[in-house]
Amino acid sequence: MPAVPDSPHLDRDVERAPRNTEAVTEAQAIFELVEAGLGSPTADESFDRFARLAMRQLGVPTAAVSLVLADEQVYPGAHGLPEDIQASRRMPLTHSFCQHVTNDREPLVVPDTRKDSRVWDNPAIPDFGVLAYAGFPILDQRGRVVGTLCAMDDEPHDWTESDLATLADLTAACTSELRLRIAHERATRMQNLAIQATRRNRLLLMLSEAFADATSVQDVGETLAYVASSAIGARYAGLAVVDPSRKSLTYTSMDHLEPGLAPSYRYARIDDPDRVVSYVARTQEALFFRDQADILASFPTVSDAIDDTVGSRALLPVVSGTSLLAVIFLAWEHGKIADDESLSRAGLAGFVAHALERVRLLEERRDAATTLQAAMLTELPDIPHLELASTYSPATLTDQVGGDWYDAVVHDEDASVLMIGDVTGHDMRAAAEMGQLRSMLRTFAWSHDESPSALLRLLDRANSGLALHASGTAVVARLDRRGDFFDLSWSNAGHPPPLVLRSDGSVEMLDARPDMMLGFVPNAPRSDHMTHLGPGDTLLLYTDGLIERRGVAQSTRLAGLAQALVALRHGSTLALPNALVQRLVGSDQRDDIAVLAVRVRAAVNSHPTPACPTRVSRSVEHTTGAISPARRWVDDILESCGISRDQRRTIMLLASETLTNAVQHAVGPLEAIVEVSNTLVRVGVRDGSPDEPTLHDPAPHETGGRGVQFLDRFADRWFVEHRAADGPGKTVWFELARDDALSPERVGGSR
Repeated sequence: MPAVPDSPHLDRDVERAPRNTEAVTEAQAIFELVEAGLGSPTADESFDRFARLAMRQLGVPTAAVSLVLADEQVYPGAHGLPEDIQASRRMPLTHSFCQHVTNDREPLVVPDTRKDSRVWDNPAIPDFGVLAYAGFPILDQRGRVVGTLCAMDDEPHDWTESDLATLADLTAACTSELRLRIAHERATRMQNLAIQATRRNRLLLMLSEAFADATSVQDVGETLAYVASSAIGARYAGLAVVDPSRKSLTYTSMDHLEPGLAPSYRYARIDDPDRVVSYVARTQEALFFRDQADILASFPTVSDAIDDTVGSRALLPVVSGTSLLAVIFLAWEHGKIADDESLSRAGLAGFVAHALERVRLLEERRDAATTLQAAMLTELPDIPHLELASTYSPATLTDQVGGDWYDAVVHDEDASVLMIGDVTGHDMRAAAEMGQLRSMLRTFAWSHDESPSALLRLLDRANSGLALHASGTAVVARLDRRGDFFDLSWSNAGHPPPLVLRSDGSVEMLDARPDMMLGFVPNAPRSDHMTHLGPGDTLLLYTDGLIERRGVAQSTRLAGLAQALVALRHGSTLALPNALVQRLVGSDQRDDIAVLAVRVRAAVNSHPTPACPTRVSRSVEHTTGAISPARRWVDDILESCGISRDQRRTIMLLASETLTNAVQHAVGPLEAIVEVSNTLVRVGVRDGSPDEPTLHDPAPHETGGRGVQFLDRFADRWFVEHRAADGPGKTVWFELARDDALSPERVGGSR
């Protein structure tokens, strides 16, 4: 028999309760299952899915998720059980193999039940024909074994190490689902109990409603000030929250504290012997003072920090378990006394504690999502002669994190590797697997000068050899520069086909037959495919969420993507990924989406030298739709001449205004001109009108008239050159000194 695989979560999580407390522990575990709605013999879609996965992955006729109760076991997930058991979802413990797992707190693997003394007398063998069994423990949130994910066969079954490893992984995921279910039910139950308690009187109801919407510590502080004033009658209120160091307190705001306090009063060290709030934090003791004399009798050093117009005061510790979260400060005007009945201090402090705990959980969740999203949103590198843009759009109908990703790696000056992928699943595990796959592929792409197919083979072997066993799809593409063009080679592991938007507006689908997905056959053959990208061509890589349409054929969906790509061809490359998501998906998003667009920039044939500046020109249609392509062309030329990104942004602003002015106020034909020397950039727009642009001073409500203002403000110089020899017309020029003024040894070199 193969060795049962190590299950670190078992060693870590299984609760080793003393034998004299086992009954109490098991009863509590069963109670929590029942409270979570898992103690009834009812089919559950999620656990049924685990059973189906186990059955398919292990190649057995029967698999089940069983939970062992006091007098029976129930099957929230099952597939292939005898018809009556499958329907009733329950079985007496007399027929239970799973009780051995829960009792022994370890997996039970039996190749032939008739030959294993532990189970050979089980009635399920003759009654239901269970001749082989493998079950792994399912743990609750306290690490107690409450059930199993088991696979059964109606004939002897030699369980392989792969079988058991797969079952262990599925059981770990099943454990996470059960824990989440119990935790969710417990949180829901606690919330319901809190809501029921608040309905006992008007004050508690108001507190419940007021704090329910708080999603930040600042919200909790503002809500406290509101309920203290409207429900308790306090004139002033503040919330001093324990800092992460647990050495100091910080009031969320000074706006609702007594007037006249110094800004430094907002902060207090917990070990400060002179601050009342520090004393409450140290002792976790609530303090009530009837008047100023009362507080000065105990804390004489605070006389400078109290207001004579204030009467009674109260400071309440906000505690969760034994941990201090914050201190509440309340103050009333003269004549109003703080006491137990009027304040309901336990209710107020309790609600603030719950709100802060909820906020902490929300912040942890936001931080986790932010961290995962940041890991997925790779900052794309600057690659000479290429313009890269990307987006990652999480699914809007779920708060789960998925496995979509993209990346780009510069291998050397003329070679780069692009990649996009989608790991199977929509949960934290998928995101974690995605991160590992992407990191490995990124490393391979940087360290190995290999073809895309070779990189995918390396990744697939590492995925298997390191026991990650992640599955998914991916495309790896390599761009090798050949003058103004790029050789594009790519390999497709079961992923939607890349698209190329050609400079003439046509779309080419790179629909060569894809190879096998990742994660199934480590040594599966993989192939490379070749094409070329020229100036103005755009390569589009994307995940299936961009074209997901239920009930629509993939060919139709791909055709829709191609049409959208053509419709957006004149727009900015940087805006293209988001524009595609909005156009094709909009608000009806059901899956995560990653998009990576790469456009080959137009380039000059020679770089500027002191003796020979670069000069290129391009005709421009006399329409507003031609402004964006012309502006993009100017940016491409400047990038190929080594102009910095920051300076290109300024030049693009001025070029856009100059082009727009020519389209709106001059006649054609139009021509855009770019001149780049080692010290200067000049951009001109030639038109057929002799009229010179005028510097205006438009009123704030006027929408136009500011184009020349931009030239006058941001250009080093601008001027008008009239055409005398070849007919009427003019050229409007603007100049900027290069911010990287090239030294002689750099002149003429490429980046």
